[in-house]
Amino acid sequence: MIKLIALDLDGTLLKKDKTISQKNIDCLRQAKALGVKIVICTGRPLAAIEAIIDEIGLRDTGDYSITFNGGAVQANASGEVMRAHFLNRSQVEDVFTLMQKIDLPLDVISEATCYHLPTAKEHPSIYQTLNPILSYEDVTLEELPKDIPYHKMVVAYEMDYLDEKIKVIPTDYYQKFNMMKSRTRLLEILHPEVSKANAINELATHLGIEQAEVMAIGDEENDRSMIEYAGIGVVMGNGNPELKKVAQFVSTTNEEDGVAHAIETLVLPDYQ
Repeated sequence: MIKLIALDLDGTLLKKDKTISQKNIDCLRQAKALGVKIVICTGRPLAAIEAIIDEIGLRDTGDYSITFNGGAVQANASGEVMRAHFLNRSQVEDVFTLMQKIDLPLDVISEATCYHLPTAKEHPSIYQTLNPILSYEDVTLEELPKDIPYHKMVVAYEMDYLDEKIKVIPTDYYQKFNMMKSRTRLLEILHPEVSKANAINELATHLGIEQAEVMAIGDEENDRSMIEYAGIGVVMGNGNPELKKVAQFVSTTNEEDGVAHAIETLVLPDYQ
């Protein structure tokens, strides 16, 4: 019996126009009413998903979200951080130097603020167009505040150029950091211990929920860890073809109420 559903947003719960279908909302509310924990699991900060939390009805005590792609576990009602892994200054400086060398833009995210760093003047970051809800500041490395948590770094640029540059990133950086593409135009750089799977495991343990009682629903490479971790890993019909190979269930697309389809098929029958 599934007791916790970990749910990605972009390409999963959200349609292309960034809205949630009424069928998905109704199905999630039904599952919650039966006692199933609905946990949004996203690369965004909590401030950027407040409207989604309220639309689904996940503002009660005991409701949680996993933010920054597993970088933090937070209580929805209070914003309290139960678990977090931050990057340190030397890690930021290391990646800054690399991005200058390979001519890629770099942004550092702290809470709901994104700091643009000048690593590729001819190739400016497009992150603000991908995530307009955050606050944005242009700073030099010296001006980047030192007394704030660095949740993650992102490289946001057009797909073809980004993919070519990713090929020249030294392999040791994949040991130093958890690096993955979460969208076609977005590379995310996280603390090496950060993943959606690790965050879900810590939350599930806190709640007394077994790994076999977790269902994870996603569509992209940044969802791989939780798809592989969960008792039931679900990939959307529009999801990454390679990710579908590790799924226990492939649902319909995000335009076809794929979240509701998975829950109606795999979760709700056990509660009847």
